[in-house]
Amino acid sequence: MSLKAMRRILSFLLVLVCAACGPALVTSEPVTPVPPGSTPAMEVATSPSGATALPDSEAPLAALVNGQPIYLADYERALGQYEADLPLRGIDPTSPEGQADLARARSWILDFMITEELIVQAAEEAGVAVSDAEVDAVMAEMIVENGGEEAFHAKLEEWGETYEVHWEKERRGLIVMQMSQRVADSVPTVAEHVHARHILVDTQEEAERLHDQLEGGADFATLARTYSQDPNTREAEGDLGWFPRGILTVPKVEEVAFSLSSGQYSEVVPSLLGYHIVQVVERDPAREVSPDNMHLLQERVLQEWVEGLRTQADIQIFVDTAP
Repeated sequence: MSLKAMRRILSFLLVLVCAACGPALVTSEPVTPVPPGSTPAMEVATSPSGATALPDSEAPLAALVNGQPIYLADYERALGQYEADLPLRGIDPTSPEGQADLARARSWILDFMITEELIVQAAEEAGVAVSDAEVDAVMAEMIVENGGEEAFHAKLEEWGETYEVHWEKERRGLIVMQMSQRVADSVPTVAEHVHARHILVDTQEEAERLHDQLEGGADFATLARTYSQDPNTREAEGDLGWFPRGILTVPKVEEVAFSLSSGQYSEVVPSLLGYHIVQVVERDPAREVSPDNMHLLQERVLQEWVEGLRTQADIQIFVDTAP
């Protein structure tokens, strides 16, 4: 797996943490050590931005994730690296924009570190591991990307990391990538599909009027092209194309579509967008999922999986991450 592919998956996980962030027990003490009787992590608890050296049961914590520590030093180092990178994005950290950006980062950086730890734990349970050779290959590629060993070690020093700490960080990143890929690959490549159209209007009265016209023999495609308020499908006569379950942004419309026979149209279907009438053009019980739809389904299953990990986890947060 290339570094670009790894970074794409890790970037997607950053998006997931915004949706999957669940409630956690927030204590009043930001430097609470690992409680007596708990087992300190045998690995470095890291984020993609940084890590500390060996675990220390007396070291201040940012969070505990199922008893495994995320150290305050790691969290603060990640924040510091994020702040140092802001000028590269054209943002002055001391400006109001920069301060607002940093305030938001306090939350999502810790959320990412928690999500990463949960995925590493899930991977351990599933028997997912990476070899030293795989990590060495990633490190070698990073050295080349950074202009050689001397430049790479200078970059690590700038980040406040050693080679060994960064090696461990990349190992965890590979584990996260492989476990996430395993979950994404669980989506079937063949599924039941429907080919449907819809008409979307603003009021129930208008929808009922159009439904009456359909009952009188009006052509669905013509009505969709003339009256539908969906800008994405209106010119295509309301055509939603072929899709499996789990694709449409309005679940109720999708549910209705899969309940109809070929050629049948629905009653008026209310949603947050307005009022729909749905028509199924064709059905296929076993159709190959298109690449675009596969991408959407994989994103959804990953998001639901991460949400499930967080819901079942014992997460304690010891720092105030509020903006």
